[in-house]
Amino acid sequence: MPRFLVQEHHARRLHYDFRLEMGGVLKSWAIPKGPSLNPADKRLAVLVDDHPLEYFAFEGIIPDGEYGAGHVVVWDKGEYYLLEGDDPEEELKRGKIVMELNGGILKGGFILLRMKKRGDRDWLLIKKKDDYSTSKWAIQRALTPEKEKL
Repeated sequence: MPRFLVQEHHARRLHYDFRLEMGGVLKSWAIPKGPSLNPADKRLAVLVDDHPLEYFAFEGIIPDGEYGAGHVVVWDKGEYYLLEGDDPEEELKRGKIVMELNGGILKGGFILLRMKKRGDRDWLLIKKKDDYSTSKWAIQRALTPEKEKL
């Protein structure tokens, strides 16, 4: 079963990196407001560079001057499977990934949808209505010792 990962990333601006294991790498999207369990929220997800699978458990500080400099902590992780199609890379090319997430926080159906008129990098992450969705969602920042310094 392929894995997913969400990292809380304190770079120039706080954002959340959503990563899906596929094709031997972590396909990655930066989500400025973070993922949501509220189906009414359509979160901008900007496709960024692939990351190696070894990055799956990374937490720590990326030094100044390096790509993505700042503090990174794992916010959620788990497994995913497709609800439509059978090849994640084909669904990525198609511009629509319909999946079920089974993580500690993110559970149930989600859709990653490429925004056609905005280029190849701009996508939306949308929660599907199911037993795990809620209109009362408020993202919680990860609890880390360094949090007080940020």
